[in-house]
Amino acid sequence: MTFAHQATLIARKDLLIEVRGRHALGTLLPFAATVLIAFGFAFGPGRDVLERVAPGLLWMAVLFSAVMASRRAYQTESEDGALEGLLLAPIDKAAVFLGKAFAVTVELLALVIVLFDLSVANPFLLLAAFVLGAIGLAAVGSLFGVVAESARTREAIFPMLVLPLVAPILIAGVRATDLAAAGRSSEVLSWLGLLAAFDVVFLSVGVLVFGYLLED
Repeated sequence: MTFAHQATLIARKDLLIEVRGRHALGTLLPFAATVLIAFGFAFGPGRDVLERVAPGLLWMAVLFSAVMASRRAYQTESEDGALEGLLLAPIDKAAVFLGKAFAVTVELLALVIVLFDLSVANPFLLLAAFVLGAIGLAAVGSLFGVVAESARTREAIFPMLVLPLVAPILIAGVRATDLAAAGRSSEVLSWLGLLAAFDVVFLSVGVLVFGYLLED
């Protein structure tokens, strides 16, 4: 079985669990919608204000959803006792990491497509920003989700590990989204490049150290 096939099987398993359990539909969608509505009311009905803060609101909803989705990916394994099975299974542990990261990325992109309007001046650049940002958030969440699951204070430690590391992704994602929505294509590319660089770093670190984290 090839490395790519192993990662695909892990991602397929996680996505099937989400589809059958409807966790994303029942938890992530209402949560993200509530965040957007609550912040929308907080900033008032002014159109100009909402347009200025919209990119930040979108990414806050995606960030919190990424935290919840990453926690769910390992919580399900822990509840069923499958985490030890993954450790003992004759598969590359890096494939487990990439498979889980891919599944979380798909969930986040589905959330973006359902909730957010992509009909802007540069929909492809906007979608690229969300794709690259979702990959980075999923990589960090999938890497530290296994650490939090093995800790006693798992509910508290996971946000403490993830949120500081995803701050650069959040900043770059907000700027890329804002510029893409404004039609400033030439300025978006540098931020997309920064997001891509973060993705490469976090995915590479995850591939290298995930096996050790899983064993611990």
